[in-house]
Amino acid sequence: MVSMKWSMTMDLLNNDYPARLLEDHEPPCISVYQPTHRYSPDNLQDPIRFRNLLKTVEEALRQVYPKSEAKALLEPFQALAADGEFWSHTLDGLAVLGAPGIFRAYRLQRPVPEFVAVTDSFHLKPLIRALQSADRYQILALNRQRIRLFEGNRYVLDELRPAPGVPLTITDALGEELTEPYKTVAGRGAAGSAVHHGQGSKKDEQEVDTERFFRAVDRAILEHHSRPSALPLLLAALTEYHTLFRGISQNPFLSAEGLDVNPDALTIDQLRERAWPVVEGHYLARLARLVEDFGAARPNGLAADDLTQIAKAGTEGRIAALLIEADRQIPGLIKPADGEIELAASRQPNVDDILDDLGELVLKRGGQVVIVPADKMPTQTGAAAIYRF
Repeated sequence: MVSMKWSMTMDLLNNDYPARLLEDHEPPCISVYQPTHRYSPDNLQDPIRFRNLLKTVEEALRQVYPKSEAKALLEPFQALAADGEFWSHTLDGLAVLGAPGIFRAYRLQRPVPEFVAVTDSFHLKPLIRALQSADRYQILALNRQRIRLFEGNRYVLDELRPAPGVPLTITDALGEELTEPYKTVAGRGAAGSAVHHGQGSKKDEQEVDTERFFRAVDRAILEHHSRPSALPLLLAALTEYHTLFRGISQNPFLSAEGLDVNPDALTIDQLRERAWPVVEGHYLARLARLVEDFGAARPNGLAADDLTQIAKAGTEGRIAALLIEADRQIPGLIKPADGEIELAASRQPNVDDILDDLGELVLKRGGQVVIVPADKMPTQTGAAAIYRF
């Protein structure tokens, strides 16, 4: 697989979610999701499919809003449909959200089903799944000269363009303070190895430089990537660099398990194949803990799978954690005043998804929401809530 560097879209989504997207927006809130493709010729169909989804949006808008108002709401969506540069750099999925005063388009590393909603709030369940740290991770590929940063999930790994302020090389980090042998090499020994004059003290100075470089990298990655994303960070490096970097790192997101490899010797797919078994262990353990907590709390009345009970507890701010079945939708709405549920006969663009609304309700009140594959759910209702009290 060919690697494509990306940064702006995921960084923007990390910045917007959850606060910006959970704000009360003036309706209608338009949510459009579709799978996309990275490479030609498959990606040529993506803008066509998007335009077809916009026809559904337009029909839903015109049932409620005057033609002129619907036209204004659709303008940024139509401009995106015509943006050839945007469609030539898609990833695996696309989320486009718009309401009066806000418009966002997010490229996703995960395919999403085609979906259109024109309701009182944004449909966020696919974004929660795309952003939750349950199966996402970052990799810091490191040697004493340079770094590379990756982000991925079970299925895909992409190279990130590190944020401004992250030193990519030892020269970026130390500049004029860099020890001279790093700048000019006196000669080459066997197998192309560097030969430096005055080797004893010079070697000590180089080790000091390496440590200073690693400290600068650790600080910058923590500030610009780990804290904003809250994703586990795997270190991919030779053994000697693992020892040094872990000895100085202050990053609480750095995984105790890493990849003891030369990352420059691996393709991006090989790197992902090495990383996923490490991440999967944490992913499965986290889900198992949540399921176990649900089972332990239920006999004490501190957990529920009944949607009506969950909605009421959600409006009261009593839910600590909510598990939602990933690909399930239950048409209807939740009345925010008392949490009463009104089921709908079928899923239409102007009908909410109760599970999505439950997730929004819990997130707004500081609870944790985890989107779970159907085969890992501990209930049959599509939701499982663990109460604070």
